[in-house]
Amino acid sequence: MITLGCIGCGNMGSAILKGLGSREDIALAGYDRSTTTLQTLKDDAALPRFTICGSEEQVAEHADYILLAVKPDQVEPVLARIAPRLAGKTVISIAAGVSQAALKQYSGGACAVVRCMPNTPAMVGEGIFALCLEDPDLGEARMQTVQDIFGAIGQVMVLPESKFNAFTAVAGCGPAYVFHFMEALVEAAVTVGFTRQDATDMIIKLCKGSVKLADESDKHLSVLREMVCSPAGVTIAAVNHLDRTAVRGNIIDAVLQARTRGQEMSK
Repeated sequence: MITLGCIGCGNMGSAILKGLGSREDIALAGYDRSTTTLQTLKDDAALPRFTICGSEEQVAEHADYILLAVKPDQVEPVLARIAPRLAGKTVISIAAGVSQAALKQYSGGACAVVRCMPNTPAMVGEGIFALCLEDPDLGEARMQTVQDIFGAIGQVMVLPESKFNAFTAVAGCGPAYVFHFMEALVEAAVTVGFTRQDATDMIIKLCKGSVKLADESDKHLSVLREMVCSPAGVTIAAVNHLDRTAVRGNIIDAVLQARTRGQEMSK
């Protein structure tokens, strides 16, 4: 039995805790400035082994693995406060833009550190987690444990830290791109006469079905697209318009802009 303690139990912290609630080999603990948030987690039937901690320091003392789920500007002061209790522990940070070197510095070199970048579908058990496991203090056993923890609630990608800005720009920001596209389709459906509720229901089902087809098919995405585009049909007319207005290129540029911003924040 290991204990995972979470400092900062907001949307992502809570999602990770809830995703691990059924694991009988992991005890869970947490601290948040909101006592209401903590009590809600304590009362959640999905978290039968969740312990409320009264402070960040208590989490660090109680847990073997400390999940740091706070805002990037809070990472340094939090680690400074808990550093005296980190010997032999592992800190896992999901704060965007905070490097492994910074985590090591802020914790005074007292423990092993892991960078993790999740995305919001983790809130429904469908997340992608990038893990940087380059700290030599980790060791093989703890590397495997960290992968097992996140592999239980989503897909894990072990990446060098140099790839983190790229991962963030694609998969971390990606849900926003998808929702932006979905919103546009909803507006189009309303424009052609559907009620907003019917339009929303239709687009959600459309996207769920399309993703399921892509996931379960052995065909390339280009082939799946071509299957919808009949010669001289309505779909190819629409796709040609998307190509004429450089939608594909604009999506690529958006990802590159996000990566550039991530690089600026990491300096």
